[in-house]
Amino acid sequence: MDVLMPQLGETVAEGKVTRWFKSTGDKIKPGDNLFEIETDKVSMEVPATTSGVLSEIRVPVGEVAAVGAVVAVISDAMQQADSARGKHPPAPEATAATMPAPPAVRAPGMGSFDALRAAPSRATVKLDPFFEVRTPARNFGPARLAGGRTITPLARRLAAEATVDLARVKGSGPHGRILARDVEAARAAAIRAAPEPGALRATADEIKSIYRETPFEELPLDAMRTVIARRMVAATQSVPQFQLTADVEIARLLDLRETANSGAPKGADETPAFRLSVTDLLIKAWATALQRVPGANAVWAEDRLLRLRHSDIGVAVAIEGGLLVPIIRCAEMKTLSAISQEMKDLTDRARARKLDPKEYQGGSSTISNLGMYGVRDFSALINPPQATILAIGAARRQAVERADGSVGFASVLSVTLSCDHRLVDGATGAELLAAFRRIVEQPVIMLV
Repeated sequence: MDVLMPQLGETVAEGKVTRWFKSTGDKIKPGDNLFEIETDKVSMEVPATTSGVLSEIRVPVGEVAAVGAVVAVISDAMQQADSARGKHPPAPEATAATMPAPPAVRAPGMGSFDALRAAPSRATVKLDPFFEVRTPARNFGPARLAGGRTITPLARRLAAEATVDLARVKGSGPHGRILARDVEAARAAAIRAAPEPGALRATADEIKSIYRETPFEELPLDAMRTVIARRMVAATQSVPQFQLTADVEIARLLDLRETANSGAPKGADETPAFRLSVTDLLIKAWATALQRVPGANAVWAEDRLLRLRHSDIGVAVAIEGGLLVPIIRCAEMKTLSAISQEMKDLTDRARARKLDPKEYQGGSSTISNLGMYGVRDFSALINPPQATILAIGAARRQAVERADGSVGFASVLSVTLSCDHRLVDGATGAELLAAFRRIVEQPVIMLV
């Protein structure tokens, strides 16, 4: 039985084998861990689904294999015993040699039967019985645009690979259907209009030559850093972003946190049941604000918008070699203690790279908090297809003017909202940021 590289998400196309738990010749039972794989998001163990003997390892440690590729072969015990005793079935050539060859059959307009028999047959693809349907490595979008025009499958694939906007392509097929040649023409026109790549980007050898007199260590890019680089370049080149910044007073938010933590029930060992962080409160506030401004609680789907009913909030978590964004689902409906406990669990498993794909894919919006590093304010890049991301800076004491004209000090933090202008206009973004500010400054709003 062939052991295939499993599919770990719709956007995952390959995996890297980081460890083999079994060696060639070891006996295998269902449920035994065979090998460990690492993608750009997670690492996980892959168990065996059948019994037998591990007869072959085709992908060694450190190698990368595409989803669906054969990484190992498991033989049953009888096949292994026959192989050890040298009892092989007679080769097809030997069997054919002992039998008389059938006479050639020829019909008008047709070749001989021998020629037909000698034609190569289509190779069969062995499927994992636990995953009978192969998951496509990538979805290339809908076959029909919002205006009713259709696109051929080949044209969809070419457009996705070349990042061609199909809404701007004029179809030459029947009823305006977009064909592959239309995509190729649009891509060629974009290439002619673009500047020469060599004028903007240096090669690796050219960059290394600049530092030839400087000692350095050359490290290959891992899967996570490669995906981060690709997605961030796509975000800056294809998403028209603008930023809005506001200062928010958080004195009442901090009072709420202190009151909740001091009143948390304690166990037999005097350990509190929960301990809220400022980030936990901001997740709840941001989820509530998105519910107040539903026009911003949406994602961009190329030829349409997907308006979401719940606020699924992603939180950027720094890990070794990159970052992950685990998602708190339906955050607007959860209590602060539930958000705190779930966030702690997701953060621990994200740093161990043990998240399931469903725990970091999708989401309404993302929060990136660098306040713990003393960063006053910054702007974060949107993670497509999301339309917004909120950057949280460090809290500080600042002199502010009161309503009566007096001056006092307040706890203030700066927040910067990045918006995808294709979906969120300036007024909508300002309304969303104002709703968030109102909730943070009067946090009782998110509790009722």
